[in-house]
Amino acid sequence: MPDSAPSSLPTRFAGDPARVALVLPGGGYSPARPLLHFARAVLLRHGWTVQELWWQLPDGFTDFGADGQVAWVERQVAEAVDAERGACRLLVGKSLGSFAAGPAADRGLAAAWLTPVLTLDHVARALGRAQAPTLLVGGGADRLWDRRTADATGHEVLELPGADHGLEHDGDPLGSVDLLRQVVERLDRFVGSLADR
Repeated sequence: MPDSAPSSLPTRFAGDPARVALVLPGGGYSPARPLLHFARAVLLRHGWTVQELWWQLPDGFTDFGADGQVAWVERQVAEAVDAERGACRLLVGKSLGSFAAGPAADRGLAAAWLTPVLTLDHVARALGRAQAPTLLVGGGADRLWDRRTADATGHEVLELPGADHGLEHDGDPLGSVDLLRQVVERLDRFVGSLADR
């Protein structure tokens, strides 16, 4: 069951109002989970305003098919970007969030995609046409990751050998923390490189 946002949990974190980053969850990976929690911390450290999206997938979402799922995610993200009135300049998304790679490319938004679904042609094609700075992070043991596809996009790539779709090593919490550190360090460098955007 996907996480939903408790009413007492903040979803917006103030920084520079002219530089807003949207944090996009996965299908069952909320912004409170480690990769996105620390992504928010990195963004705040670099002075960004952060708006987290906490979505509740509609009933029957798995029956939508790839095109329907992509359209649903694109709609959620487009509405959130539009709500920022031109201040949104970065997307950071986990897995299902990468279904918004098309709007990111079309709007010239920088993006950091954590475990993008590279086995989906729509995502791979959108990443290939993206011109803004983009970081792709995936696990070598993730069946939804494809290193050749990632490299073919021409974007910055971090692959974590043996990591699963959660960017963890199953049954190895300490090893998983080491992987998390690598992701946070790379994300920190990437976000730092966007200072002039």
